[in-house]
Amino acid sequence: MIELDDISIRSGSFELRRVSLSIPAGSYAVLMGATGQGKTTILEAICGLRTVTGGRVLLGGVDVTRRKPADRGVGYVPQDLALFPMMTVRGHLEFALRVRRWPAAAIGPRVTELAQELGIEPLLGRDVRRLSGGEAQRVALGRALSFRPQVLLMDEPLNALDEATRDRLCELLGKVQSASHLTTLHVTHSRAEARALADRLIVLEGGQLYERPVADLEQLPDEMLEGTPRR
Repeated sequence: MIELDDISIRSGSFELRRVSLSIPAGSYAVLMGATGQGKTTILEAICGLRTVTGGRVLLGGVDVTRRKPADRGVGYVPQDLALFPMMTVRGHLEFALRVRRWPAAAIGPRVTELAQELGIEPLLGRDVRRLSGGEAQRVALGRALSFRPQVLLMDEPLNALDEATRDRLCELLGKVQSASHLTTLHVTHSRAEARALADRLIVLEGGQLYERPVADLEQLPDEMLEGTPRR
């Protein structure tokens, strides 16, 4: 479960005040809103990359507001993927496991399992600078999933992909979430992504979060669709 209890966040002159949200465990929630409303800021607050100035962040019923990012059990795929250019695909899948001090004997089998699940086994030795857009997205997802988080956050994960690749990765995301029962929050401006994946629709509007029926996707205003979020 993801819960935001009256959180306030400040980023320069930008501020969100007393924002609340509740996403049940195992749900796939899509977050939509116009550019610059604070969707990325909310994800960063949940995973610990943005300090909240008021309220609480709870994950699985536990208050994690003051915990470090690595101690929150959150997998995060940022909008720019943040892949390390000097690291191989295997290195990326191992990264979060080494940070969390997994036993060396457990790392290899987990990387093999994950690479098979994501269809990137042939890429394990490849430099990430030689990956296609869809391959890079799979690697970023694999890094986020590697340590078996309880929560997965994704910020426009399919934004720069062609339609066919986006469709394939939507199918993959659905399979991964269904198999793992991860509580997922996915920021997008794409009705197609939301339609394919969401069992809950969250809209950020006027500085507040509102849950709406997934069927309301077709009524969302144009400014919430196919943009590039700035916060």
